[in-house]
Amino acid sequence: MEKTILEVENLRIRYGGAPTDAVRGVSFTLGRERLGIVGESGSGKSTVGRALLRLLPGATITADRLRFAELDLPSLSEKEMLKVRGRRMSMILQDPKFSLNPIRRVGDQVAETYLRHFRCSKAEARDKALAMLEAVKIRDSKRVYDQYPHEISGGMGQRVMIAMMLLADPDLVIADEPTSALDVTVRLQVLNILDGLVRDRGIGLIMISHDLNLVRNFCDRVLIMYAGRIVETLAAADLDKAKHPYTRGLLAAQPRIGGGRAPLAVLDRRPEWLEEIA
Repeated sequence: MEKTILEVENLRIRYGGAPTDAVRGVSFTLGRERLGIVGESGSGKSTVGRALLRLLPGATITADRLRFAELDLPSLSEKEMLKVRGRRMSMILQDPKFSLNPIRRVGDQVAETYLRHFRCSKAEARDKALAMLEAVKIRDSKRVYDQYPHEISGGMGQRVMIAMMLLADPDLVIADEPTSALDVTVRLQVLNILDGLVRDRGIGLIMISHDLNLVRNFCDRVLIMYAGRIVETLAAADLDKAKHPYTRGLLAAQPRIGGGRAPLAVLDRRPEWLEEIA
């Protein structure tokens, strides 16, 4: 792993009025690599990603250390965070139908990223946006630039989201279930595009997903979360060698082509898992 760009130590997050923390004692580091965070719904995966971008209004976020490159994130004002979001750290959301403005043309939304963070003319921003649309393998980028979100497919919409979030050449990208709404063949195409751009640009990537097979094949390392905690950390290639019973339960619950016809395993959750820290 190359130089560390993100350090998280003892991160705790509590939503207003909640009796317990949604995320408890999470610690990890990230270099210019692909880090997967997996777990069931409600385990705290997306909450961690949004906390890094300070996108949790009303939540209380504390950490012994929450550092991005040279920046101490908790100490930044909202005005300072506006210079970080989109420019140095960005987030690809899972469904473009809900992430793109339905009444604005696709290309204008992509170009807005460049206009917001760089001093340039609208023509320069348009040229940058068109080049980025071509980089994510969108054919006839000029035609797509002028279309509205409802006029493009789900796969193309996800490519537009990737173009929007990578246009400013950030140091860190958080991808929250970026292909969950796509069919298998389109999903592979989008992941290959994202992988190529991340590798070529030397970007740190956090991939938040339910899909163990996806992170196994796409990521370098994996964090397994349960009930707001990290219960296991291991290399993605070693996922089948996981030791924690929760991780092994998740793996056993996956259907396999050509596998047995017996009922899939059901997780036997244990109370002590709530207090463990990897």
